[in-house]
Formats: sequence, structure tokens, C-alpha cells
Amino acid sequence: MPQTADAVYRRIHAEVTDRAEDLWRVATTLHADPELAFAERRAAALLSGELHRAGFRVRPGTAGLPTAFVARAGEGRPAVALLLEYDALPGLGHACGHNLIAAAGLGAALAARAALPVDAGSVLAVGTPAEEGGGGKALMAEAGVFDDVDAALMFHPGVHDWARAPLTAQEQYRVGFHGRAAHPTGNPTEGIDALASLVELFNVLSALGRRLPEASHIQGIVTQGGTATNLVPAYAEGLFGLRAATTTALDELAGRLATCADGVARATGTTVTVERATVRYEHFRDSRPLSDRFAAHLARTGIALTPPAAGVYLGSSDIGNVSGRVPAIHPFVTIMDEDGSDHTPEFAAAAASERAREVLLATTEALARTAADILGDAALRESARQAHEPAAGPARPVAAPVPGVPGGPVAFRPGRP
Repeated sequence: MPQTADAVYRRIHAEVTDRAEDLWRVATTLHADPELAFAERRAAALLSGELHRAGFRVRPGTAGLPTAFVARAGEGRPAVALLLEYDALPGLGHACGHNLIAAAGLGAALAARAALPVDAGSVLAVGTPAEEGGGGKALMAEAGVFDDVDAALMFHPGVHDWARAPLTAQEQYRVGFHGRAAHPTGNPTEGIDALASLVELFNVLSALGRRLPEASHIQGIVTQGGTATNLVPAYAEGLFGLRAATTTALDELAGRLATCADGVARATGTTVTVERATVRYEHFRDSRPLSDRFAAHLARTGIALTPPAAGVYLGSSDIGNVSGRVPAIHPFVTIMDEDGSDHTPEFAAAAASERAREVLLATTEALARTAADILGDAALRESARQAHEPAAGPARPVAAPVPGVPGGPVAFRPGRP
């Protein structure tokens, strides 16, 4: 006799309760041993080891990334992916709470698989490195990891209880001006000052910034500005971070950066190169049917999620690249009060607090219930699919050409600065 949804939920609750101490041990072990992007070897080994012991088939090194993995239980479709993040921040450790994301994804995958019949479909636990820099999910999505998945689920600890994540698109560009060296007193008229061109680009972009739409901005730093004060710099380089509310708006913003750089080069007699310096993070597309289902499950624990505040954006994440391909959720759940902020020492401490433990267990069960719903409810899958399809367009490669720049950028690879 097929199990009812209530019976599955009761089994999930029992599984999470039985695993509570183990999940907290995983979360605190990761917290005490932070590893940076693409170097999360111990974290990946710990998580994939737990999955292997539970009977999941683990494939390490997914998409050519040494610290990525996919662990699968079950066969075929439908298929749901629980996403695990586990990289830390330089000097701050798990000040974004990725230790909790990893433990919750792990626990949800284990609980959902144990509670469902063997022919229910596939539960995947996907280890995704380098969210804080490098874009593991973007590279994995481009490699086709999510092509045969019906939905991707994760939560993020934060300072808000929000059902949906207002995450923008972002990327960085390296702009280099090439001039001609000269001595500023010996032969000043023979020099073409590359640094002056870079400074002028900053001025032009400052004027442009006053006319950009909400959520769009360009922020730059000088990375090379010459080698000596008695030489007109022959080369100067800046690194520019771009953000926009949508991926399409980001493409337009990149085109404006290229146009501004070209105009400055023409005016100053320099030549300019513009290339992408990082993987592009696409904007996040929330699956309303799935995020509403998750919020309803989480509400049973006393945590009420609300829509995000209008006009507030919480940065960017490579979950956006996944959400452009499959229905996805990325709710925020509070582990410290709203006067706090992630990427701070205080948030790192909160990620190992008793409050974090309570959130971990609540979100683990809600994620597992939502995963079970996706596998067992064809109407929910269809609703999520239909909500996702109208806005879906052709997938953009993470190293697509820069608009307006012949040849485009070089591709980003792990380890490149």
C-alpha cells in the first residue's frame, strides 16, 4: 500500500530527530575547521563519507572540481537535489553559515531517502564548492549536473526570515589600459599615461552610476597603477565589480562598461582590453510553488517566513545559475537579530550557537518534507515546471563574450586570481 504524505512526514521527523546529534556534530566540525574556495577537501570528505555510509552512490570530482561531488540514492526521475555549501571566508571562517547549509542538506537528503519507498525516484545530495568566490554551482550547472533534476533545494542562515531570496546577478571585469612610458620631465610629450586613462574611466563611471536603475552598480579598484613616480605608466589596470537585478540587466551593464572604456581609450590615445575576471553569478529565480511549500512546512516549527522587503537586495550567489535551469528555492532563516549582518565575526559565532542548532533541525525537516513532496506529488512538480518555463531562456555560458568587446574574455578557472 502506498504511503500517505502524513506517514512520510512522520518518518522524516523521526529520521531527523534520530540524526540530530550527528547533524550538529557535522555542522560544528565544519565550523571549527573552515576551508576556502576550491580547497574544501576535509569538508567534502566528511560529507560524502556520511552519504556513502548511508548507501548513497558518491561521485567525487564532479565537473572537474576536486571538492565537488554528487551523491545519489534511487534511480531515474523524478529527481530532487539538496545543495550543500561548505566553503568559508578568509579570516572569518563560517561567517556566512555554510556549515549549517551543508549539514541541513546532508540531513534532508538522508531523511528523505530513508522515508520514501525505493521506487520514488532519485534523491541527490550535491556538494557545491566555492560559493564565496569561484562559483562552483555555476560551473557545475554549465557542465550539466542539473540537467536531469526536477528541483534544487537549499536554505541560507541569515538575519531575516524571508521565503524568497532577493539575489542579484554579478560578475567582475578586468580593464587594462596600454599607453607609452616616458620620463615626466625628460620627455613628457612622448608619454601616453595609462593611469590617467584609468582614472578617467573611474570619473566616467561615477557619472554613469547616477543614471543606473535600482540594484545596478559598478564598483572598481586600481590593481596596477605604474611602477615608479618618475615614469609615465605604460600600463594601468582596474578590477570592476558589476551587479544588477537581472542577468539581462547585467549584460547591458557590462556593455556600458566596455563602451565607456573604449571611449576613454579613443580620447586618450591608449588601447584598452576588457575581460571577464570571474564566473558570472546569474540572478536568483525563486520557484514560488516550492518556496511556499517549504515555508508551510517550516511554519509548523514556529518559524514564519515572509516575503522579502521591497527594494532590499542581499548580494549574489551561484544558486542563481542553478535557478535559471531548474525550479529552485533559497529561503533565508534567522540565526541572529536583524541588527546583525553576515560576513562578520558575530555571525560566525552565531553559526555555532544554540539558536543555529534549532534552525538547523527545523530547516532540515522542512527541506526533507519539501523534497518528499516533489518526488511524490506530480501536480506540484508540474506547477513548479510551469512557473519556471515562461521566463526560461537559452543558458548563458559563465564565460560568455563581453558585449561590445571583440573576442570577449578568457574563461575563469579555479585558482585564477
